[in-house]
Amino acid sequence: MIAHNATETPNWSFHTDLEKIGWLTIHSPEGSVNTLSREAITELETLVGQFEALASSGQLVGVVLLSGKDSGFIAGADVSEFDTMSDPSVLTEALTRTHALFARIEKLPVPIVAGIHGFCLGGGLELALACHYRIAVNDEKTRIGFPEVNLGIFPGFGGTGRSIRQAGPVDAMQIMLTGKMLRAGAARGLNLVDKLVRHRDMLRWEGRKAVLQKRKSSEAGLVKRAVALPLVREAVANKMREQAGKKARKEHFPAPYALIDLFQKHGDDWKAMVRGEIDAFVPLMGSPTATNLRRVFFLSESLKKQGLKGAKFSRVHVIGAGVMGGDIAAWCAYRGMSVTLQDLDMERIKPALDRAKKLFSKRYKKRREVDAAMLRLSADPQGTGVARADVIIEAVVEKLEVKQAIFSGLEDKMKPGAIMATNTSSIELERIAEALKDPARLIGLHFFNPVAQLPLVEVIRSRFNSDEAIGKGASFAQAIGKSPVVVKSAPGFLVNRVLMPYMLGAVERVERGESKEVLDAAAVAFGMPMGPIELMDTVGLDVGKSVATELGHAVPEGSQFARLIAEGKLGRKSGEGFYKWENGKAVKGETPERDDLAKLGRELVKPLVDMTEVVVSEGVVASPDLADIGVIMGTGFAPFLGGPMKARADGRA
Repeated sequence: MIAHNATETPNWSFHTDLEKIGWLTIHSPEGSVNTLSREAITELETLVGQFEALASSGQLVGVVLLSGKDSGFIAGADVSEFDTMSDPSVLTEALTRTHALFARIEKLPVPIVAGIHGFCLGGGLELALACHYRIAVNDEKTRIGFPEVNLGIFPGFGGTGRSIRQAGPVDAMQIMLTGKMLRAGAARGLNLVDKLVRHRDMLRWEGRKAVLQKRKSSEAGLVKRAVALPLVREAVANKMREQAGKKARKEHFPAPYALIDLFQKHGDDWKAMVRGEIDAFVPLMGSPTATNLRRVFFLSESLKKQGLKGAKFSRVHVIGAGVMGGDIAAWCAYRGMSVTLQDLDMERIKPALDRAKKLFSKRYKKRREVDAAMLRLSADPQGTGVARADVIIEAVVEKLEVKQAIFSGLEDKMKPGAIMATNTSSIELERIAEALKDPARLIGLHFFNPVAQLPLVEVIRSRFNSDEAIGKGASFAQAIGKSPVVVKSAPGFLVNRVLMPYMLGAVERVERGESKEVLDAAAVAFGMPMGPIELMDTVGLDVGKSVATELGHAVPEGSQFARLIAEGKLGRKSGEGFYKWENGKAVKGETPERDDLAKLGRELVKPLVDMTEVVVSEGVVASPDLADIGVIMGTGFAPFLGGPMKARADGRA
């Protein structure tokens, strides 16, 4: 192919071919993903000027926009630049400039077609929506969406109005309010994508056809747009606020509510919504919520840099088919590992297999995918999978002598280099490793319940462990899509150590006659995802008592806590604890009205924050930053506060 009008910049390459089709490729110089940095946008302004000139002189019949990176199209704006744009005047100028650029792209007299593979998120999707036609690869790697709400903002490059134009107000607002990432097929169904192809190498051919045939995307139909008409829009907006309120309070996460306000003003006119976007967006960027959520984002990204390069895992053996062990095994199978699950007999393993099938059925769209996942997970009462496993995880009852007996029988059966790990929630590794010939081989991989939802794995390091052993543990956590935080072997490690004073303090209040519903509501008002009593029921009262005892907290005989355990009322898993549970949800009584819920919530959370400071001072984690991200991921601690250490430093906890 002979290239004409060739232009190379740090972020883009452009040329035209013999058919006068322009080929524009983004290739951000830093990192594995493309981002729309301010430099990239400035370069694109110049290139668009070139397109306009070539089109007016008849030298350009259209442009196909592609990505030069394997990871995907464009992952969004460059988040690392956000702090430098917290000044309202700087941000307003940058947004105004980008809006004008995207409007020019939309007004090009020749078709511009976006070819999407992999990640197409945030500002990347906004750029694609400014193009005239969108083609996406229909495979598992393609993800399309607006995750900005997770950073305390909403789309700011015109995506609010353009997504409503394409998908209709209800679907578009739902995508923006939830931050949900869509598969290619779902995006096509919502009219965010116009054409699907099977492979990335088909994007060029389909892009060429789209240009030559002057294809243009159609807008959402009248029926979809009707809910934005003035007579119904206020009711629709109020329903959206009600739904948003079930997930987040306005004072904690203002972005969804600001977006709904913008929709209520301009939802029937997508261009007016785009024009109103900047004024609504700017105050959010510099807010404490957005600032802290950006911090949490960078902390979570930093966890991905841990681990050993080149470490690979394909086979996992889990010992213990209870709730934790069974769910760890199911998650590993879901993430593509071959898993053997061991317990005393099939009667104990079968419930875990049944739960695994429910997980796969919920996560996968196709029956054959569910069947394939079930084939990756096999019952192994005899433990034959030990010899072949790359990773062995023990997840039995939290009793030292039981764990020691299991590991003492494993050493000679394992292959060299395999990870030997315990899922202990509180026992120091040095004590478990006493029975081993090589205590340096045992590490901790502490998962959290429910395994499929909570992203954290504590990688526990004993005084015997090498950097290589801990690096392999962190690499395995990443291989199954979890976020590893390395913690020192100490009673309770990080998360349980800080959680126990918080939960037991609330239980003591209940013992004194305070309302469990009020206490839980107060914690939620502070910003916790659920209250401490509901959390104790979720963890399991027996597990809570075991961890409390290990950490030196007594559970008094004759207390309600002890009585419930004695009666087998262990919380969610048994159907009753402090609450009765129906269909996986706590049945709660009326919560009395109180004006001081947030203040009470802060009192309830104080022991957690205090203990986090102690844990950091003892060196259980390497830094306050790691403590913050670990406690957020392991407990759901209010992310808009930046973590317990940041909240204490800011005077907010």
